[in-house]
Amino acid sequence: MSVGLLDDLENEAQRRKAEEDSAIALKAARETAYRTTLEPAMADLLAYLNELVAKLKVLQPKIQVRHTLPGYGDVIGYVEHEYEIHENRHPSSKEITLSYFCGVSTSECPTAQIEGANRVRAVSALFQRHRLGAPLAPAKDASGEVVAATFKAKGRIALTAVFSADTATGQLRMSFTNFDDLATASKSVPPEQVGVALYDEIGRYLMRDPNQQLMRETLSEDYRSQLRARVQQQEIKRRWESRITARQQEEIAMLKREYGIGARFNRIGDAMGKLRGLVARKP
Repeated sequence: MSVGLLDDLENEAQRRKAEEDSAIALKAARETAYRTTLEPAMADLLAYLNELVAKLKVLQPKIQVRHTLPGYGDVIGYVEHEYEIHENRHPSSKEITLSYFCGVSTSECPTAQIEGANRVRAVSALFQRHRLGAPLAPAKDASGEVVAATFKAKGRIALTAVFSADTATGQLRMSFTNFDDLATASKSVPPEQVGVALYDEIGRYLMRDPNQQLMRETLSEDYRSQLRARVQQQEIKRRWESRITARQQEEIAMLKREYGIGARFNRIGDAMGKLRGLVARKP
């Protein structure tokens, strides 16, 4: 029994040592990846972003940003070409932040008349969270609660892109706020995929190129929820349309049957009336 116990203890000690050795090797590999690949790549990315921003300021291209706001509709805006780039350096990490604004094109946004206290509160909360303006012409009930209001988006939407790398992860991490939707989407890229091709994809993404592939598979949970909600709404709409069509067909068939039966009853009634007339004329 004692030999078995010692064997168990030895096996546990070896397992723990293997885990420690693996953790040490992983940490060393990540630090090497950062020092040899990611650290110089971050410098290249910073240079690329500075050059991209300089060109955009000169050319002033019309870059549209469109977000769907649940309960309201599409908020449409255009990039304002005033960019800020900040670099944050530490001995074992680097971070680059690019920020700018999108001005909401109020004339292109819908004027939504929202009714119902719950719906008004929901849309009003979204407008307040994203600073899109206050409800217009609010109507209140006897208790003073707003039960109807008009919404028209205005203001500015802040766009932020953050790129970071460090020895702890050994990867390039990217996060984009308010680009694909009014939320933050993130993606991590291994060091072997960081290079000129990635910088080009980042540039195309920032310019809202419809052909870019950078974040095709990386959608925020909020955006996924919106997509799922749209699919569900469309499916419910299709089901109701099918039910309505089927119901209409049933009603038409029922009317045809009733009309046919009624016609027969009318003929029978006429015959019975004639028969009663004959009986009444008998002496």
